[in-house]
Amino acid sequence: MDSQVLIALALSLVGGFSTSIGGLFVVLNHAPDLKMLGILQGFAAGLMLSISFFDLAHNALNTLGFLKGNVWFFVGALFFASIVNFIPEPSFVSRNEEKEDDGSTKDMIRKHQHQILFSGIITAVGISLHNFPEGMAVFLGSMKGLRVGVNLALAIALHNIPEGIAVALPVYFATRSKWQAFKLATLSGFAEPLGVIFVAYLFPSSLSPEILEGLLGSVGGVMAFLTLHEMLPLAFEYAGHKQAVQAVFVGMALMSASLYFLEISLPEEMSM
Repeated sequence: MDSQVLIALALSLVGGFSTSIGGLFVVLNHAPDLKMLGILQGFAAGLMLSISFFDLAHNALNTLGFLKGNVWFFVGALFFASIVNFIPEPSFVSRNEEKEDDGSTKDMIRKHQHQILFSGIITAVGISLHNFPEGMAVFLGSMKGLRVGVNLALAIALHNIPEGIAVALPVYFATRSKWQAFKLATLSGFAEPLGVIFVAYLFPSSLSPEILEGLLGSVGGVMAFLTLHEMLPLAFEYAGHKQAVQAVFVGMALMSASLYFLEISLPEEMSM
């Protein structure tokens, strides 16, 4: 394996495994009640919307132009909408558990577990799709020089931590399994080194910057769809509209700060 590919692969693992840090943050704490889950889902939704509109879609519009950028964005949204229609919602509650009804909070939680678990699975898929072209970007950045690759990988690692939280949180709440939550958060980060391998061996010479920006724009559409379709409804239902909206804007502010760090870490000739 070429030394440059090995370097890019190692750098992408730094960014990819940072989703595990987000997963650890979730599993080292007690599972929240339904209201707290709604607030945290709103917070995660803000993270996702900020990435989608302020980063991915924004860069696609600036690089490709208004028409092409929007086409890539909405193609991604339609693509993921079609995927969601073919994913059956998992039933996590057994029949014996469904028969038990003592009016307690636990019974109410059981009734919502399958919906929350489905949200976690969909979020993991969307985060994986987001991380895949990020790995491609790390590879291209490392080809420009080690300093560029390192800065890019560390900046990506910073804003991958809350993405790990977004994946692990609903899985942990639904399954009460720390291992399942941590595992799914970690696996979503593996898409980043896969992106390096993809671009290194299928496009060994170079990948068109226009295609890369288009792919990133499509991922923005994917993330916007899954946020509005899966995460915000849960946040509104469990936390109420007022607190959910407040949590959304807190999440957007945090991710915007992360994206700012990413921007100032890159040389002027690089963009994400």
